[in-house]
Amino acid sequence: MSFEQAITVTPVGPSPLGQRYTAHLQDEWSIGRVPHGGYTAAILYRLATTHFAHMHSTQFPEMPVPISMQISYLRRTRAGEALLTVQDAKIGRRTSTIHVTLSQRKGSDNSDSSSSSSSSDYETKVAGYITVSPPGAEQGVSALTRWSPSPPVVKGTGPSGEVNLAALAATGSDGVWKRSTPPFSAFRRATQHADLYAPGKESKESKESTGSNSSSHVIDQWARFCPYGILTPWTDEGVAFLTDIFPTALDGLQSIALNSSADGTGGSFWYPSVTLNVEFKKHLLPGKTQWLYSRVQSKVVCNGRTDIDVTILDEEGDVVALSTQVGLIVSASRNIGKL
Repeated sequence: MSFEQAITVTPVGPSPLGQRYTAHLQDEWSIGRVPHGGYTAAILYRLATTHFAHMHSTQFPEMPVPISMQISYLRRTRAGEALLTVQDAKIGRRTSTIHVTLSQRKGSDNSDSSSSSSSSDYETKVAGYITVSPPGAEQGVSALTRWSPSPPVVKGTGPSGEVNLAALAATGSDGVWKRSTPPFSAFRRATQHADLYAPGKESKESKESTGSNSSSHVIDQWARFCPYGILTPWTDEGVAFLTDIFPTALDGLQSIALNSSADGTGGSFWYPSVTLNVEFKKHLLPGKTQWLYSRVQSKVVCNGRTDIDVTILDEEGDVVALSTQVGLIVSASRNIGKL
C-alpha cells in the first residue's frame, strides 16, 4: 500500500445528484475508528483533480489544481468504501468551483458503494466546496509583504540560526530540535505517516518563544512525509494531510482539558475537526520537497471548542499553504462509540 493507493479516486458515472466517484478510506490513516480529517481532505483534493481530468479534460490549456478548500465534517466517517459526488457550481476560465460530498452507507455496513446502490442508502459525512485554477491562469499583481512567523522560529545550528535539516535527518536532532514521538500512536495511527521534529521541552528558548510550551498555544514543527514508513517527497495532497497533523499541539490541548475545572472527570480526549479551510499558496514540484515547516497556533480554547491556525512553509521560507479549522475537545469515547 502507498499514499497514492490510499487516496485513489475512481470514476463511477453520472447521477441525478452529480458525477459520482468512489474511494476506500484506509484504517491506517485513522484516529481511533475515524479516518483522519487531513487524510480525508487529501482524498477530496484528489477528487477535484480527478473530476476535472475526467469531465473537463479539453476545456483548459492545463489541468486546474485546487487553490482553496472549505470542508465541513458533518458526521463521523469510518474506514471502508465511500461514495463521492461532485456538482459543478461554476466553471470559469480562471477559477472554477465544485461542491463535493463524501457519503457512506447508513449504519455499520460499509462494504459496497457500487453505482447500483440507492442514494437513500447513504448519508453525507463530509461536504464542502473546492475552488481550482489552472496554474497558468494565476496572473496579476504580486507584492512582497515581508511576513515572517511571530514569535520567530526556534533556532537551530545553521549559519544564520536556521534549523540544520541535514542534521535532523542524520541524527534526529539539531540543537534543541528533536525527533518527536507522538503519544497514543496506536490510537492516532495517522500520525505515524509523518516524521516530525519539534524543539525539546527543556529548551529555555522554546519556552520563551514557541516550540513545546503548551501555555503559549504556539507550536513549531518540521516534518518529512513517510507514508507506511517509507520516506516520500511531499505532494500537494500530502500538504492537505499535513494541515491537520500537529500532535505536539494536541498534547497542549490534552493538558488544558485535563486541568480544566469544567471537565474534572479526566480521561482521554479526541479532537475532531468541525470545519477545515485551506488555501494553497504554492504548489509543489513533484519529487522535490522533502521537508515542510508548520507554525500551529490556537487563540481561544473555550467550552470544548478551539481554533487552530496552521501556516506551512517550505525550506526556502515560501508559504505553501494556510489553514484554519474549528475543532472540538471531547471524550475519546465519542470516537469509538456506536455510529
